[in-house]
Amino acid sequence: MPDWLEAVLRVVGVLVAFLTLPLVVGQAEHKVMAHMQGRLGPMYAGGFHGWAQLVADGVKFVQKEDVTPREADRAVFRLAPVVALVPYLLALLVIPLGPGDLVGQPLDIGLFFVLAVVGVGVVAVLMSAWASANKYSLLGGLRGAAQLLGYELPLVLAAASVAMAAGTLSLPGIVEAWRPWWLLWQAPAMIVFFVAGLAEIRRPPFDMPVADSELVFGYLTEYTGLRFAFFLLAEYVGIVVIAALTTVLFLGGWQGPFADAQLGWLWTLLKVFAVSFVIIWLRVSYPRLREDQLQRLCWLVLVPASLAQLVLTATVRVWM
Repeated sequence: MPDWLEAVLRVVGVLVAFLTLPLVVGQAEHKVMAHMQGRLGPMYAGGFHGWAQLVADGVKFVQKEDVTPREADRAVFRLAPVVALVPYLLALLVIPLGPGDLVGQPLDIGLFFVLAVVGVGVVAVLMSAWASANKYSLLGGLRGAAQLLGYELPLVLAAASVAMAAGTLSLPGIVEAWRPWWLLWQAPAMIVFFVAGLAEIRRPPFDMPVADSELVFGYLTEYTGLRFAFFLLAEYVGIVVIAALTTVLFLGGWQGPFADAQLGWLWTLLKVFAVSFVIIWLRVSYPRLREDQLQRLCWLVLVPASLAQLVLTATVRVWM
């Protein structure tokens, strides 16, 4: 197969995953929340088990008027939803689905690349907040910046722990080095990474930047129609990326109970959807943290825990 054709196929595969997996997670969130909270509405659209609820939401967003505030910085205001999506698309390029060639672009520094591009999300938050010319949006943007900059540290430290244990920054290399006993040894790092990842994508209970009871809807207040839908899509893609990274770094990726490499992609997807279910479950189960509680959790709990795990990993690596 020519190199150019292989590159095109890899990009197309990543684009298909980028467009379909978030929709599956979004549909699952409708159903999971409907069951957990006894909501009847999402169970009726389209008939059987409300299968058309996501379609109805999409039609609703397309029909809504696209409004740009008069005092807004129009170019930045319109560009922000795209900036929110692009980092997650780039992250999916290097996250392996299975062994061998089941990855968009294998990189020796894949973990470093993913953490770098995911951190760009704070730029989209600040762009939308500042360009909206709305005080509630600005307050939400500042909250978002403080939250994302704070939780970036435990996220990176937890990922560094498993990278040190594996001896590589390559995501496929980390999966190949992973052993089942790491579920115990790296469990603190996994918890820190997962919680910090939730804060990075601003999912409840870490949704202070869009606190509707205080800030209308934070940095999203002035967005309508498809631009608002793009921000929602970015949130669901963020769920997929965080779930996929948790799977690859801490749950063994494509490794399953059977030594069949042909089913590696299936094990990866099952683990990703299981972690996504936990993310949805947390949204339904826990109330929003106050700003002081959010920062205290970051600096007094997650950062010390990730540093302690890093020291433990370094010690074990020296003695191995």
